Amino acid sequence: MNLIKRLALTILAFVTIFGFSFSSFTHSAEASSRVSGKVVIAGSTALLPLTQQAAKEFRKTHPKVSVVVSGSSSIAGPQSVLNGAATIGACDWDATKPVEGFSAFKGLKAHKIAVIPFATIVNKSNPVKNLTTAQLQGIFSGKITNWKQVGGKNEKIVVVNRKFGSGTRVNYQMKALKNAKFMTKGENYKEVGKSGEMLAAVESNPNAIGYIDLAYVKGNVKAVSYNGVAATTENVIKGKYPVWGYGYLLTKGTPKGADAEFIKYIQSSKFQNGSLKKLKFIPIYKVK
Repeated sequence: MNLIKRLALTILAFVTIFGFSFSSFTHSAEASSRVSGKVVIAGSTALLPLTQQAAKEFRKTHPKVSVVVSGSSSIAGPQSVLNGAATIGACDWDATKPVEGFSAFKGLKAHKIAVIPFATIVNKSNPVKNLTTAQLQGIFSGKITNWKQVGGKNEKIVVVNRKFGSGTRVNYQMKALKNAKFMTKGENYKEVGKSGEMLAAVESNPNAIGYIDLAYVKGNVKAVSYNGVAATTENVIKGKYPVWGYGYLLTKGTPKGADAEFIKYIQSSKFQNGSLKKLKFIPIYKVK
């Protein structure tokens, strides 16, 4: 008789637990299906792999929401929100506050979504594996012009820079170059507008050097160490690698409806500990 009672209590507990879970899941699914509208995201190309992946996943659980994602530069993020071209702006700095070269964008609210590690990149055929702060300052200012000056081949260095308005440029100049000035012209100097264009430029030229976030380090490029420290997510988390910044989504005031739900999803533990990590970004709670 005692055995039967115990079995009955076990079954009741099982039904209660899983009944509650199913109910919660159903409620969550119903809430998601009720959200409708259009989310338009513009701005940072450094964050583009992240916003594109988040949009792909978000659409599956929010079938009534249209999500459009594009990337050009960080400065386009807050600008697009203020002029009504986008509902969410992606930016590699908190555009509600001033940074060197940019005033604060008033009327916007910033939502921190990721830690972005940035890396100095060269062509895979380049034997150089490490560069110091002083060497990078010399290269990007045009004072160091040949790879042999930093332990490489006797070849002229081709400097590839991001155009003004790039959040990657802002972060790299502050963190890697310690605010040293960039060169602005030269026979072996060029500027590109997007992260993908930076990758292509360094991939195609064995003597090129540039910088990009870790999500784009692939193909025929490699990340070189900075002052002897490898550009990895682990080294950022441990406080050993300083070339990183926070990524933000910006909205005009407090977000509502589909915009609010999208931001909530990209900040959720599911996304932060899942796709975000796989793309070589770092969850916002990991670094302070």
